[in-house]
Amino acid sequence: MTKQVAVILAGCGVYDGSEIYETTLTLLRLDQLGIGYRCFAPDIEQHHVVNHHTQEASTDERRNVLVESARLARGDVSPLTELAADEFDAVIVPGGFGVAKNLSDFASAGDSMEVLESFKEVLSGFREDAKPIGLICIAPVLATRLLGDGIAVTVGNDPGVSGAISAMGGLHRSCSVEDIVVDLEHRVVTTPAYMLATRISEAATGIFKLVDRIDDMMG
Repeated sequence: MTKQVAVILAGCGVYDGSEIYETTLTLLRLDQLGIGYRCFAPDIEQHHVVNHHTQEASTDERRNVLVESARLARGDVSPLTELAADEFDAVIVPGGFGVAKNLSDFASAGDSMEVLESFKEVLSGFREDAKPIGLICIAPVLATRLLGDGIAVTVGNDPGVSGAISAMGGLHRSCSVEDIVVDLEHRVVTTPAYMLATRISEAATGIFKLVDRIDDMMG
């Protein structure tokens, strides 16, 4: 496997971490294409822990983002601080509320959000080297804070999130669940996934297209 992709996780589970289906579909498609990958996550405490059965936040439970991400990566995950852009050809960030709670504070701060500094530092390396960046589901909302203004992205057609993207200096493009938006100038590929998906097959179509385009852009 000559091509290598970094996959950044934010925990395990849609409501407080990385979306499991989106992550699995991403890793599946990378493997199908013969592309090597390595998972990374920040070694920090989660914003909070959500009971995924009741969707209620726990008031007394604490979990670590790296430890929880290890569940999703079958134990094979490294601290985000060990990710060096020069060792990879591209980076992909699956969605899930962990993106908006652990990698940033978008869930509470909206368009006034701040991004985890170590995450920003890592992504800036890929941006400076003009390496492809894939952002899935809610992750495109981070584009302006991570990479700068004027980047075209999609979260589907959610008016609140798309409005926040515009307020932060981004360019939102409406998109169907099974499609992608490509900003060739900034080398960013995005897809709505579970911002719109009602079935795993719908999410898979868009995510596979994103990974395929990332593959093409890596050359």
